Amino acid sequence: MRIRSKAVTVIDLQTFAYVLKLVRPESLGKMPPPVEAVLDEHFEYLKKALAEGKLTLAGRCVNAEFGIVIFRAESEKQADEFMKNDPAVKRGVMTAEIHPSRIALIEKN
Repeated sequence: MRIRSKAVTVIDLQTFAYVLKLVRPESLGKMPPPVEAVLDEHFEYLKKALAEGKLTLAGRCVNAEFGIVIFRAESEKQADEFMKNDPAVKRGVMTAEIHPSRIALIEKN
């Protein structure tokens, strides 16, 4: 994807996905308040990325086995930083694994 800024610079953005897994999946549904607070921060982090046009989608499996975040970044380094700064990852509530990705099909509203 290419984005034109006000300075008419063309930026090629790459798509990445990171897969999230709870460190303690057995605690799902009975998370202690400090962990719930981290998950709230995680949700706000992703909402901000969506508002900034970085995030394509985020969600989890119904059984919460894993979650996925699909987003755009200028480089693998920037993508890795975005993933590592996710509060759930940074605070050790979730593990994450990043993958360069390509979206083949997407629903249009």
